[in-house]
Amino acid sequence: MKKFLDNILEDRQTQRIYLATAGVLLVSLLYAALNFTSLPPFVPIFNQLPWGDARITDKLGIFIPVAVATIIFIFNLVSSSYIYKKNPLIGRLFAVTSFLIALMCFLFIIRTIQIVL
Repeated sequence: MKKFLDNILEDRQTQRIYLATAGVLLVSLLYAALNFTSLPPFVPIFNQLPWGDARITDKLGIFIPVAVATIIFIFNLVSSSYIYKKNPLIGRLFAVTSFLIALMCFLFIIRTIQIVL
């Protein structure tokens, strides 16, 4: 595994962005976990759907955005480690994309929890 990530770890900027992404995802997970007990039984996660039961999920659904952002983070990390040697710019774009998705996930979780509490 160490050999796999050597290309990314050589570049300080990409390394810092991926570490910041992991930090934001961890803070999102901790924030959702700390507020989990005070959430109501149903939480509105799918706000783009029409009114009704389709918009809400049980309170475990608050972890769906974090799970999706983590999957995207891992996919971008693996993709960037393959592509980085051929084109460093695309590897950095993957890192920035991961960070922006994690940041939007964090803001979404904060806003959702503030609405229901």
